[in-house]
Amino acid sequence: MTAIVQNVVTSGVFELDGGSWDVDNNVWLIGDDEEVLVIDAAHDAARIEDAIGERKVVAIVCTHAHNDHVNAAPELASRTGAPILLHPEDRVLWDLTHADRAPDGELADGQELTVAGTRLKVIHTPGHAPGAVCLYAADLGTVFTGDTLFNGGPGATGRSYSDYPTIRKSIQDKLFVLPEDTRVNTGHGGGTTIGDEKSGSAGWD
Repeated sequence: MTAIVQNVVTSGVFELDGGSWDVDNNVWLIGDDEEVLVIDAAHDAARIEDAIGERKVVAIVCTHAHNDHVNAAPELASRTGAPILLHPEDRVLWDLTHADRAPDGELADGQELTVAGTRLKVIHTPGHAPGAVCLYAADLGTVFTGDTLFNGGPGATGRSYSDYPTIRKSIQDKLFVLPEDTRVNTGHGGGTTIGDEKSGSAGWD
């Protein structure tokens, strides 16, 4: 069976630098009838577990460690026995939310994860957060961008540990080299394509 992509939207609060904002997060599940990989366990472990069902969870992958993307990860890991994977450069943000629970493994640029016979390549895309990553599934024609790239432009860079020139370079050098028809599945809101974002990028500055 070819891997399929499922989307679960969860709601909660994003907190950083003393501020808080109500947010809806996209949680992505990639897999088949037997196993699944979870991208960004946000807010509601029970709801995500319901979507998983009886399938084995091979990993809980964090695109970055802002609290709204990782706050349900330890509980989901406890419920499923799956390891939590995070790029080490985002440990500083992870510790703001989970100081007493470390991730189980590290993500690295160029690393490949496999679920249901489908490979996902880890692409380190700093800027929104120092350890931000995207996951590119060539066989599915899809890239999961977390908060690095949205429908309409780059993710926010106005808070601690973020940098606008860095996120622009990450998108230009790491994402815009992907096929233009690649579907972009984002951390919040609706999707887009690499081609659509490339064509609109001249107006970002």
